Amino acid sequence: MATPASNLIDQPWIPVAWLEGKSGPPQVGLRSLFLHAQEIRAPLIPEAPAHSALLRLLYALTARITALDEAGPGSWGDRREAILQQGLFEQSIELADGHKAGIAGYFDRWTHRFDLFDRDRPWLQDPRLPDQCDRYQTAGTHKLVMSRSAGNNHSWFGHWSHDNPVPPNLSQTALSLLTWHYWGAPGGLSKRAVGHVSHHYAKASPLRAALSYHPECDNLFLTLLAGLTPPDGDVSRQTDPCPWERDNLPDPLMPMPEPQGPCSRLTACSQHALHLVPTQDGKHTADAYITWAYNAERIRPEDDYLIWDIDKNGKTSPRPARSSRSLWRDIDALLLKQLNDSSPVQPKVMDYAFDVSEYLRVRALGFEQDASQAANHQYVDSTTPVLLSRVEEDAVSTERPVRQLRELGELFEDRLEQATKEAWLKFTDDKKNKPGAWVDAVMARYWPSAEDEFWSRFRQLNRSGGAENYGFDFDATCRAFGRHALDAYEAVTASATHTPRGARAVTRAKAIILAALKDPHKAMK
Repeated sequence: MATPASNLIDQPWIPVAWLEGKSGPPQVGLRSLFLHAQEIRAPLIPEAPAHSALLRLLYALTARITALDEAGPGSWGDRREAILQQGLFEQSIELADGHKAGIAGYFDRWTHRFDLFDRDRPWLQDPRLPDQCDRYQTAGTHKLVMSRSAGNNHSWFGHWSHDNPVPPNLSQTALSLLTWHYWGAPGGLSKRAVGHVSHHYAKASPLRAALSYHPECDNLFLTLLAGLTPPDGDVSRQTDPCPWERDNLPDPLMPMPEPQGPCSRLTACSQHALHLVPTQDGKHTADAYITWAYNAERIRPEDDYLIWDIDKNGKTSPRPARSSRSLWRDIDALLLKQLNDSSPVQPKVMDYAFDVSEYLRVRALGFEQDASQAANHQYVDSTTPVLLSRVEEDAVSTERPVRQLRELGELFEDRLEQATKEAWLKFTDDKKNKPGAWVDAVMARYWPSAEDEFWSRFRQLNRSGGAENYGFDFDATCRAFGRHALDAYEAVTASATHTPRGARAVTRAKAIILAALKDPHKAMK
């Protein structure tokens, strides 16, 4: 029987990078991806939010295929260890509750729910939208593909014309659909009428403007196992469904169903409803409806892949994605346990990732966006070196220097910014003349050198034990970060020192950096 042209299980749509010495097609379907997970290095997706969304989908599918979607029987950790040794189950496995695990078992059962353009239950879509929305006010493919120009957003990777639209292919469509479900904008979209309710305002998607952290190993098989977190003891497959596993579509006039376990948290928290209109060949998308999914208060569920910051009132919020913020500045929040009630809460996945690999990388994927508006600014995609291991958790002696490394780096960034702004103000004598060009230039010089400094000293930390035996020289580290700040400052402000006024402004403002060098402990307070 011919495979439908839009079925995501067997049609290739996920770009992948193969391990050295291995080869395969540039794109694979879900079945092939899991069959060859040990030969695939990673998904090869340039759009960071699409990559993060895809990983969440793959985590949920991994849990289903391995039967790690429930705490029992036996130890969840021991069962994951067994899978780590023997590989993914390729054949169908009958479970006690009538469900099936294994690659063949799971995908054969749900093939009919993974068709992107299915007439009755298209994957991750609401087929009711053509009847509930204005057919003459659709979103269009430019709105669907966030990297294209639509509304106030610019075009990212090319120039697109509304007069001559290029329909997205299967891969672009599926990844864009995922991106909307996790990173979609709030505000006005397609008008939807359900019963007595009719409006076009949607709420922000659950990951809107957030930065997501994912453990990354040497191949995709290990990466997916490292990305799993154990479900609570009362979680069952029946009560923790993914959207495509539900018998019925959700009621848009009711609140979003509260997630009951990791699979529903990973896949069923979208605030947007979408419906795709295929082209005649069934391989491309001609149009799209995008609108609100629930006419009720937004639920922001727990997420095991976010750093949760805590404000002075005890309110938690995900650490936002900032393209100007280097990943090493989050390293203490990723690596070390929460010290007190005001310290950031590390992603839950970090508690379990090292059971798969003692040494792994952490990949930060996010989208710098306006949380309450439709504007998108910049993708965020950064990876740590292969440095993080369980030894950090055990070696209490490294806790303080890791934090001080980060704090010193940020201290001199702050003093560098202050000095630059002060020098510009004194040099121009015009408060309305903003110092943005100088500030951007010094930061572009400072952060790369500061990041190299951080990782160099991080590698040198002694993790052999002993409260004082960690090989960290605070004063030398302070001088190093201070030198990077001074080098950036002097390089950018040099052009102003050719006049007496400029030289005086630059010299006096430099004292802000020198004061932190002289007494860093006082400056850090």
